Amino acid sequence: MEAVKVGEKIKSLRLEKGLSLQDLADKSGYTTALLSQIENHLISPSLGALVNLAKAMEVSPGAFFGRQETEPFTLIRKGEEHIVSRFASKEGVRYGYTYESLGAGKKDRRMEPFIVTLEPATIKNDKCYGHEGEEFIYVLEGRIDVTLGDHTDTLEEGDCIYYDSRIPHRVQCHGGETARILAVVHP
Repeated sequence: MEAVKVGEKIKSLRLEKGLSLQDLADKSGYTTALLSQIENHLISPSLGALVNLAKAMEVSPGAFFGRQETEPFTLIRKGEEHIVSRFASKEGVRYGYTYESLGAGKKDRRMEPFIVTLEPATIKNDKCYGHEGEEFIYVLEGRIDVTLGDHTDTLEEGDCIYYDSRIPHRVQCHGGETARILAVVHP
């Protein structure tokens, strides 16, 4: 599987669009320091951050996964190599997730499907973030903790949740055990 360096792709798209870090900070609401850390793989953006950055740059979140969006459909067969984004810092710090984009290549997408592997994070982040759109999560393997505002719940294999992603939220593996989910984001 090909590992895509999403931070580098974000930087490349930002430069293609003629945006400085400050321009992107103004449009996205993130600080230039945070954007620089994302672009240099020092910290990992969540799905919500990817949605916000894509909106600020007027691209689809799938544009960060390095495949041209030119086809009216995309087909990924089991066992075929497809694009995987591994989020980790240069120092080997694990942020707790790996994304596989399942929609890369399909033009004019209105939703972004991913397989997400949630792992115990080296650096714990208990912050919740919101963004425009909706999210649907289906637990494929393991258990996950989902926090939506003041509500926290544990979901197990076969459970699903669908929510307004403007609600500040956080999704992480439960009890230090790896989990896999299907996540569909409608930005």
